Amino acid sequence: MKKFIVLFSIFLLIFIFSGCSNKNSQPISDTKFALDTYCTLTVYDKVPKKVLDDGFKAIEDIEKKMSVTIEDSEVSEINKNAGIRPVKVSPDTFYVIKKAIHFSEIEKGYFDITVGPIVNLWNIGTDKARVPSAEEIKAKLPLVNYKNIVLDEKNMTVMLKDKGMSIDLGGIAKGYAADKVAEVLKKEGVKHAIINLGGDVLTIGTKPDGTNWRVGIQTPFKPRGEYFGIVEVGEKAVVTSGIYERYFEKDGKLYHHILNPFTGYPADNHLYSVTIITDTSIDGDALAKIFVMGLDEGLKVAENLPGVEAIFVTDDKKVYITSGLKGNFRITDPEYTLMTK
Repeated sequence: MKKFIVLFSIFLLIFIFSGCSNKNSQPISDTKFALDTYCTLTVYDKVPKKVLDDGFKAIEDIEKKMSVTIEDSEVSEINKNAGIRPVKVSPDTFYVIKKAIHFSEIEKGYFDITVGPIVNLWNIGTDKARVPSAEEIKAKLPLVNYKNIVLDEKNMTVMLKDKGMSIDLGGIAKGYAADKVAEVLKKEGVKHAIINLGGDVLTIGTKPDGTNWRVGIQTPFKPRGEYFGIVEVGEKAVVTSGIYERYFEKDGKLYHHILNPFTGYPADNHLYSVTIITDTSIDGDALAKIFVMGLDEGLKVAENLPGVEAIFVTDDKKVYITSGLKGNFRITDPEYTLMTK
């Protein structure tokens, strides 16, 4: 199976406590490997299994269009033709790239899908992971600039201005895939469901009994299944970006996969993770990269965006939340402390 390389962040496991008081609700669920992760769709309505199959088809369609490791994907064609010519793409791919540029502006360039050349130097998360030399990083940094992506909406084309540039939609495409699955499921009558793409979670409606879903957030550097806090959500996306699932150590130093596109090195800002709660998964994916901005700047961005909430975890086990989460988030692990800014 083709792998889907994640750009800045891997979306960490988020646990859903989905028990329902309605005992007649027997969910149907299926799990498949796609987008380089395990994707689970769970529906709490009486629908045929074909509904799940249609959801997985939507995921596979996005992967075929946007994976950087599928040679004939639209993104691969864009990268092959960097500095040469524009490439016509589907409305899906055009939309995702346009949204990525939008969020690059909001996040002041700390989210940048053109960081591909730097990602390829580090190869974190593969058996080729290494610490590149300062000279290698310096040589590739000029290729990282989302402003050098040229979009032509009329002709539906995308072009990278300079040879050697490459984009990787791994930091946003998974969220778009979740949104597409939700669209498919809703069209087929689904009113209560959980879409979990490797921990990138999107809920449809509430639980069948009308109460909110309870979502547990993964405890950094602990086994999967251990969570430090719980948030309650209705129809929302919950996406976490953190340093603790894709990293390697060299000479006693930890190098994680969340790269700063300005320096070419892993972000060094005393954060363990950032969780975004918002209406759509594509927005949650892209906004999770405020991790790179650090606690103060990231918190400012999240507070100023309507319909967006965030949870920041620091490396000294302190937790900071946006104002809209007060009363709707609680710490369950005594090692962690909820702070106020």
